[in-house]
Amino acid sequence: MEILLSVGLGVGLAAACGFRIFLPVLVMGLAARAGFLELTENFEWIAGSPALLTVAVAVTCEIVAYYIPWFDNLLDMVAMPAAVATGILVGAANIETTMPFLDWSLAAVAGGGSAAVAQMGTTLLRGASTAATAGLGNPAVSTAENGAAIGMSVLAIVVPVMALASVLILVILVVAGVRRGFRRRRAAS
Repeated sequence: MEILLSVGLGVGLAAACGFRIFLPVLVMGLAARAGFLELTENFEWIAGSPALLTVAVAVTCEIVAYYIPWFDNLLDMVAMPAAVATGILVGAANIETTMPFLDWSLAAVAGGGSAAVAQMGTTLLRGASTAATAGLGNPAVSTAENGAAIGMSVLAIVVPVMALASVLILVILVVAGVRRGFRRRRAAS
């Protein structure tokens, strides 16, 4: 059961990195600092003052940048690799089994994968918003992403199994949306 909880925690926080790269890291660090969360041994530094201050500055910059309509689309292009890398880091900081190889494998595949899926979903949503509203609706998308990042981060810390279930639902929705988009393009051509 502890393995399931640590996987749910790691994957839930990693998926939140797909919505906002640094916000889940800040929530995780603050939760660890407050004693609500125990990070794996090599990642305890995330709860330290220098790391929290640095991540808080990064969160502020990221949130502000996503409210600039043309810049948010540019950020989406470079955010995928950063979200995946951060998802792997967050997964590795929380997923703990009896085998280090399994820990890192789960962090890479499940953590990085869930961050990639969430990032892909937000990129597609922002693209649709840009196409439909010429970017005027993008601040609403950014606000929803901020809420999703905070909500998923808190859910992962408080109820990791529900976070894992939410990530599975997110994966199904994004895959279905991508498939639907491909079918529409194929039908149009």
